[in-house]
Amino acid sequence: MRDFYPEEMASQNHIINTMRKTAESFGYVEYSASVLEPAELYRAKSGEEIVNEQTYTFTDRGNRDVTLRPEMTPTLARMIAKKKKELAFPIRWYSIPNLFRYERPQKGRLREHWQLNVDIFGVEDISAETEIIEVASSIMRNFGVTDDNFEIRINDRFLVDDTLKEMRLDEDQAYKMKKLLDKKNKVDNFQEEADNIAGKEFVYSPAPSKQINDVIEALSARGISNVVFDPYLMRGFDYYTGVVFEVFDKSPENNRSLFGGGRYDRLLEIFGEEKIPAMGFGMGDVTMRDVLETYNLIPEYTSTTNLYICTIDQDSAIESEKIANTLRQNGVNVIVDKSSKKVGAQIEYAYKKSIPFIICVGKDEIDSGKYKLKNLKTGEENVVSIDQIPLAIK
Repeated sequence: MRDFYPEEMASQNHIINTMRKTAESFGYVEYSASVLEPAELYRAKSGEEIVNEQTYTFTDRGNRDVTLRPEMTPTLARMIAKKKKELAFPIRWYSIPNLFRYERPQKGRLREHWQLNVDIFGVEDISAETEIIEVASSIMRNFGVTDDNFEIRINDRFLVDDTLKEMRLDEDQAYKMKKLLDKKNKVDNFQEEADNIAGKEFVYSPAPSKQINDVIEALSARGISNVVFDPYLMRGFDYYTGVVFEVFDKSPENNRSLFGGGRYDRLLEIFGEEKIPAMGFGMGDVTMRDVLETYNLIPEYTSTTNLYICTIDQDSAIESEKIANTLRQNGVNVIVDKSSKKVGAQIEYAYKKSIPFIICVGKDEIDSGKYKLKNLKTGEENVVSIDQIPLAIK
């Protein structure tokens, strides 16, 4: 699990805020839900392997089998099913929940993470795929990652199913083969395992479907040209039904899948509802932090405090508090020093805390109503009155 010290919290907020602003720029609105769900929700929707091996699942005091959510899509489907008749479609929703996976912590994967989820319900044609992938691409760009540094890989689960049927694989063989295809780059003896599952030599080289070509063409028309067909791309969840995609970092230092999603038109059927076309993706904060570090894109830390008031003597402390309250009412975040330290030590403290501005308050300043506002980063000083400070800082 994770702790965030102030500097880390600032970069975390940058990641979350960039995700939020991008999703909202496309008209998506935020929702949320409980961190606990019935374990059965994930057994039926995410796959038995994920529940048994990768979740925090336990029996609560009411003898209920519950799980700390490992993903958000089943929760979203449950919420849509519950109020389906009251909602106006298409629905564009997003959330940024914290999720929990019981797995070995490693680069890009921790047991607790936050994840942007962007989903559209009620659109059958490829405009849903095009929009969702465009949102994903826009987030990367808004983080400052250029198109030549990441690649969007795309596949079609229908194409995979049809290809395996043409090879005369039965349902069990096809399921095992899809799981193996999903792990192709992590398996040393892929061909041998594939041949064993198929019971014969496995030759797999499907051409992109019309659906894939149409999506790639539509994205190209929107200025997104870093999209490639990958017939081995599967995505791990069992509920995907059509187009799936993943965003890959091309840097040799962080060459890996970052995030992805796909179409899941039949997920609502498990709640006894008619299917609703749906498309979405999830983007984790851990992998995005790795990307930002790789390309040196994490903003320099700056305190959320705008101004530090240095008190020259104890007699000026009361007036300093009055000044601080006036400034807070005008949108300035202020700390008043109460340490009785020397002025130099107070200034040094403000500098170490990355507070951008400081004024020192003593009898002369109070009598004149004029204060030296110093920018601690540049060293620039300006003499201002209290009512000028908010504008000077902004």
